[in-house]
Amino acid sequence: MKQVLQGFVLGAAMAAAQWVSAGPIEDGVAEVQREWEVIKYQTPAKEREKRFEALASKAHQFSEASPGRSEPLVWEGIVMSSWAGEKGGLGALGLVKDAKVLYERALRIAPEALEGSAYNSLGVLYYKVPGWPLGFGDKKKADELLQSALKLNPKGIDPNYFYGEFLLEQKKPAEAIPYLERALQAPARPGRQIADAGRREEARALIDKARAQLAP
Repeated sequence: MKQVLQGFVLGAAMAAAQWVSAGPIEDGVAEVQREWEVIKYQTPAKEREKRFEALASKAHQFSEASPGRSEPLVWEGIVMSSWAGEKGGLGALGLVKDAKVLYERALRIAPEALEGSAYNSLGVLYYKVPGWPLGFGDKKKADELLQSALKLNPKGIDPNYFYGEFLLEQKKPAEAIPYLERALQAPARPGRQIADAGRREEARALIDKARAQLAP
């Protein structure tokens, strides 16, 4: 269980589009987004679990303060999922179940918010989490959700990266490479330089892995 859930740093995730500042709640979520990027890509591994735990509390405050808004729920879910990835074990499974609920709530409010990031982040949970009886993992459901995210944001770095990763985990390296290459070619997101650079590095690593699997 611990091995399955570790490495589960989503950047819904994990997978959210640029946040456009328009008021106190939006500014607060933008702050959560920036802090998440620093923790994920610039913080030593031994410090990340505690940092994500603290950020989860902040993210929850913002989502509670903005009922009826999808975006804060997506980012709270992203932080919870990332915290789970650092924590591992049964405690991590509880966190990803909480994140699942947050993404589902976000989808009921506004599925198109943040260019479909809730679809993407929830899809990642479905292919990362173990299936029954340990968890709720479901590869078919993951595929459906990830493709929904791609329909809303076909050129985005995160939906292409995560669908490529999903295909690679399904032992389909030839199908995965085009999506990973699209992730590398995705337009830069203003204010997301840290996340974009980190995601491109991850995409390059997966392309190398896919090509190695295809080598005779």
